[in-house]
Amino acid sequence: MTADHTLRELVGSVREVISRQLSWAETAGLVADRLRLHLPTADLLPADQRYGDPLGYCSHVVHAEPDGSFSIAALVWRSGQATPIHDHITWCVTGVIEGGELEDQFALRDGWLEHIGTSAAAAGTITSLVPPGDIHLVRNSGSDTTISLHIYGTDLTRLGSSVRRTYDQPVMAPTND
Repeated sequence: MTADHTLRELVGSVREVISRQLSWAETAGLVADRLRLHLPTADLLPADQRYGDPLGYCSHVVHAEPDGSFSIAALVWRSGQATPIHDHITWCVTGVIEGGELEDQFALRDGWLEHIGTSAAAAGTITSLVPPGDIHLVRNSGSDTTISLHIYGTDLTRLGSSVRRTYDQPVMAPTND
């Protein structure tokens, strides 16, 4: 099966989920199930886009639904690259195609961020997040390039990003009360 065929299957199955008009949590859960069935391979992107950018991770929109209800982007991370600490304007489902990612999760406290956990995602791992409470930082966890597919409940071609805001507050370890 080609990457184009897999992407068409994925788009059709996400479109079907979106048409149900469920809550964000229910939508993200069902979209995650569909991504598990239809996770494309790295050849979804041409070779020059799979290389990445030495200056920072890059995002390539591979599908934007005409009605603006969802977008699919492939993110390419070179070793050591990371997002800023941020949250999102909508639900997101992620599948690691190649390589691995680490995600640090945070909780906003009174003027500071509490680091509340770290999770690793290897190739084939599917995760989802639903605002609020989705403050995180994602980074390439290895020495090779990582490629991950992100499905967002918005039109990235109109908004440019799904990031609602970034955070620069100090980060503290969890309290042990």
